[in-house]
Amino acid sequence: MSETLSQDATGATAEQAADKPVRWRGIAFLRRALLILFVLGQTVVACYYLLWVLPYHGGTAVEMGLLVLFALLYAWIAVGFWTAVLGFVLRLTGGDRRSLLHRHRPEVLEQTPLGKTAVIMPIYHEPVHRTLSGLKAVYQDIERAGKIDDFEFYILSDSRDPNVWLEEQATWHRICEELGAQGRLFYRRRTVNLNYKSGNVADFLRRWGRRSKYMVVLDADSLVSGQTLIRMVQLMEREPQVGILQTNPTLINGQSLFARMQQFANRMYSPLFATGLAAIQMGDAAFWGHNAVLRVDAFMAHCGLRKLPGFGIFGGPILSHDFVEAAYMGRAGYEVWLEPGLGQSYEESPPTLSDELTRDERWSKGNLQHLWIMLLGRRIRFAHRLAFMNGIMAYVASPLWLCFLILTTVEAAQMALSPIDYFPEGHEGLFPLWPEWRPEWALSLALSTLALLFLPKFLAILDALLHRKSRQFGGFGRMALSVLLEIVISVLLAPVRMLAHSRYVLSGLMNVSLSWAGQNRTEETSWREAIVTQLPGLIVGAGWSAFAWSLDPLFFLWSLPVAVPLVLAAPTCVYLSRVSIGERLRRRRLLLIPEELHPSQLLDDAELSREAEPDSSPLTNFEEAILRPRLNKMHQALAGRHRREVRAEVLSRLVRRCVDEGPDGLTRSELSHLCRDQESLGALHHEAWRATPESYWGRRIAKLAAFD
Repeated sequence: MSETLSQDATGATAEQAADKPVRWRGIAFLRRALLILFVLGQTVVACYYLLWVLPYHGGTAVEMGLLVLFALLYAWIAVGFWTAVLGFVLRLTGGDRRSLLHRHRPEVLEQTPLGKTAVIMPIYHEPVHRTLSGLKAVYQDIERAGKIDDFEFYILSDSRDPNVWLEEQATWHRICEELGAQGRLFYRRRTVNLNYKSGNVADFLRRWGRRSKYMVVLDADSLVSGQTLIRMVQLMEREPQVGILQTNPTLINGQSLFARMQQFANRMYSPLFATGLAAIQMGDAAFWGHNAVLRVDAFMAHCGLRKLPGFGIFGGPILSHDFVEAAYMGRAGYEVWLEPGLGQSYEESPPTLSDELTRDERWSKGNLQHLWIMLLGRRIRFAHRLAFMNGIMAYVASPLWLCFLILTTVEAAQMALSPIDYFPEGHEGLFPLWPEWRPEWALSLALSTLALLFLPKFLAILDALLHRKSRQFGGFGRMALSVLLEIVISVLLAPVRMLAHSRYVLSGLMNVSLSWAGQNRTEETSWREAIVTQLPGLIVGAGWSAFAWSLDPLFFLWSLPVAVPLVLAAPTCVYLSRVSIGERLRRRRLLLIPEELHPSQLLDDAELSREAEPDSSPLTNFEEAILRPRLNKMHQALAGRHRREVRAEVLSRLVRRCVDEGPDGLTRSELSHLCRDQESLGALHHEAWRATPESYWGRRIAKLAAFD
């Protein structure tokens, strides 16, 4: 590595400095200490105000519970606030000079040769054409940059349905022919999909990991430009101590109102939060599982995931693997960096609130598991333990808020229904404890909390103006109106998410089993689905509001910001899922993002490829695989010999049944056995084409002939 740098004719002095380890830990310690000081100081002041707002000033068990919950929640919100403020200040001064990108001049990075890199895409029952079209666009973008010889691409399937993985194989084969990517674009399907995505990646590394120096992980909805991928690998080449380099993905392709709101919020606010987060974490950043590059040998040596040895949720395979892998990489002495300056890294948002909550149900259980590693993991760096804590709080904050609301209701009920207790439980002494009310302090505390939540959003508007970015969001007026619209929608969704996440945390702690499935990316929410799923929240909100009215009209007004969104949750879910509403807002240039006004070549390629979907065939993918000679030969080549695992007579019997009855007469498992066996596929092809015209396969051949 140093030999390569010393031979670089450009900027030798600067690059000699780059060879030496950059001392960043002292700066990181100072930044984190200041963050903790600001957060704790602000939280102490807010808790002091709360004590004087409470009638008995914390003199009862209920009020002490309120104080503890408030301190936890206020501190968590304050962390996000100060992170955004730091990001705003750094962007105002030209960015963080300690980031990886600022260490090297662009012309020096351009001359850095690339190490062999594997681009892998683990998939599981995803929309095949759309998913692989995205990977095709990434391939084309790297090829356009002239560096395709340094990359290999791997589609790693865990799909179980034969009709899905047969379509995956056929689409992969077609893309290989279109791109001339034979020997560079590979497909493999695991027959036993242990440990979800992390197990799929581990299986790939055991078999082919030594072929590459680096590995880029993409999700099914990921897009990363060729220039960004090349720059990431060049940075890894220049920084041998870095084990993982994470980009900050931007949400794109939102069609529904919900998805468009999510992607606008991501594009508008994430520059501040990501810049601040990267500056605080520095080389102890988190790995988000995709749109990142990893050093393969370090990852293989140190990031193997053993099953958790605990009980219930804290036993078994690790579900959310990415944070754990980053922590293990840090434990081994490698650095993990988040680099917000690496642009053109994209992913997609769930199209509806229901889909987001379904995803959160899985993520909440995985994040709760991190509690075991955070508390008991050996030699885990403090910054990574804090990252675990932040991920846990993303879901635990909801039941904490719910408990806070319950205790607030109990406090209000006691004051309204019970006589004043001058000697409450926990109060000792000869003198009574007089209840006091300080409405002006309560108002100040409420305004302080609202400032923590909403001031970063207005800082984002100011940041866009200062960097002359407002036109990319439709102009200042529409940008400001879009922010206000996003705030209103977020307020409506917050109580709904609170109830849902509370249920997920409770079911996770009780170790309720979850199903793992591909993500919906297109369907809207029906009225029936919305009413059924949101009915419990409606009952809770209406009941709580009615009870608040019976206690005190002022308490009723205080309950409305939570109760009203719960009552309106069903129509909110339905209208947010509507593509037509999102499209109308786009035409009015609201909730716009820069990529919609000025798309890159990568996004254009992906869109064109997805629009060019092959004509819909009247046959299933299984029937196509049996009847089309070229497809059948390709599937045979991928199938291999399955007869070592299933007896030959069993497969022969299944072939005969499939010929006589068609695939509907077999179970999915039986079809899988046939599709995994080379001889069975060949026999089915031969027998199907010999079938009589009135038979099942004869009728399918007639349909195929009419279609072609």
